[in-house]
Amino acid sequence: MRWRLFVLFFLVSFIPFMLFAPIVMDRIETSYIEQSKAEWLRQANRISTQISEGNYLKDYTSYTYFESYIRGLGKEKGFNGNGRIVVVDKLGYIIADSAAADKGHTIMSKQVFDALRKIDSAEPYSREDQKVMSAAVPITDKDNKDEVLGAVIVTAKIDDIYRSLDEMQNQVYLLSLFTSLLIGLLSFFTSSFISRPLKVLMKFVQKITNGQLDQKVDVKGKDEIAELGNAFNHMAEQLQRVEHSRQEFVSNVSHELKTPLSSIKVLTESLLFQENVPVEMYKEFFMDINSEVDRLNNIISDLLTLVRLDQTEVPMNIQTTNLNDMTQAILKRLIPLAKKKDIKLIYQSHKEIFVDIDEVKLTLAISNLIENAIKYTPEGGEVRVVLQSDLQDAQISVEDTGIGIAKDEQSKIFERFYRTDKTRNRETGGTGLGLSITYRTVIMHNGSIQVESEEGKGSIFTVQIPIRHL
Repeated sequence: MRWRLFVLFFLVSFIPFMLFAPIVMDRIETSYIEQSKAEWLRQANRISTQISEGNYLKDYTSYTYFESYIRGLGKEKGFNGNGRIVVVDKLGYIIADSAAADKGHTIMSKQVFDALRKIDSAEPYSREDQKVMSAAVPITDKDNKDEVLGAVIVTAKIDDIYRSLDEMQNQVYLLSLFTSLLIGLLSFFTSSFISRPLKVLMKFVQKITNGQLDQKVDVKGKDEIAELGNAFNHMAEQLQRVEHSRQEFVSNVSHELKTPLSSIKVLTESLLFQENVPVEMYKEFFMDINSEVDRLNNIISDLLTLVRLDQTEVPMNIQTTNLNDMTQAILKRLIPLAKKKDIKLIYQSHKEIFVDIDEVKLTLAISNLIENAIKYTPEGGEVRVVLQSDLQDAQISVEDTGIGIAKDEQSKIFERFYRTDKTRNRETGGTGLGLSITYRTVIMHNGSIQVESEEGKGSIFTVQIPIRHL
């Protein structure tokens, strides 16, 4: 498996080099050819200037000398055995040839015609498996530069350029191969170095998958791998917290259900194992049993409500609702509970407020807040419900003059089954789930809920929800 990985790294680096090498060689070849063109054009122009200055194409008295002069130039360094010089007049007739091969012939080619029209040119071509450079420049009258007297054609073998290019190409491909091998090795060892901590991390992930949540990765450094390790540790901590919460929830549910069941069992056994029990005691015990059954129903109903609210996609029946009418309807239902304790219910609102809400769900949430305020306010106290709004949000405040909540417990009251005073809450008939349901419902409406409280003075619960539901 590891050698396959190395081959993969090698191919990934080698293929781009193989694609890039021909482009590089083409650029180098173009550069060499252009340099060769410039060099042979320079040579041709030098000869053209010497012929023009010697006036050889106008003064034929020194023709013999001119011929020997051209042959001499052909034997100079750079031409001997490698190049040839041909001079033609303005009709293309060869009047001098360093090789003395085509004298007396006429050259009819585009390159010669261009030279006779004062256009310098140099082009490579192949001849008998040889690479040749041909350069042609005009010869002008030294007294009248506009008059063309003929042209100089210089041809030279440039096989040495292509031999150099072939050698260079071999070196480029060898260098590409060596570089690819080196990059492949470096990539292989680097990937092994990087993948080692990832493999360790995968082992921890598998342990967590198998239920071993108490896993923690030893994080070193500050690179991306370290960040991944920190993220894993944070995830493991969250999973542990969720698991602890789940276990605590199951424990609380079991405890809450066991308490009324134990009471029912004790009451039932008292009736079963006693003889001559008076009818009054039967009635009293059955009333207690009925009360415990109601308590069980309340707990189960609240649990089912929480389960529905915890679903990933909770169906929301959003409609524009008059918040004033909804709140007044809640207060009307709770007036009998308040009258039993001589608690004064006060409702305040300065304007009609219309909001986009699921009326059934939010009614349950606000009812929980007001009912709690009544339950935990001493007799003769006061519960105030205030509605306010701005352009974006509506605000519902429930203020009581009750027993209040300790500072260190205010952040926990929305947890399931959390009780600040377990005995007191059981006496009032609470399940410990009402505030959890309220909190979840408000969050579903993209809102927020906050509490301000002081022991012995009372509490203020403030719910804020957007007027328009997004």
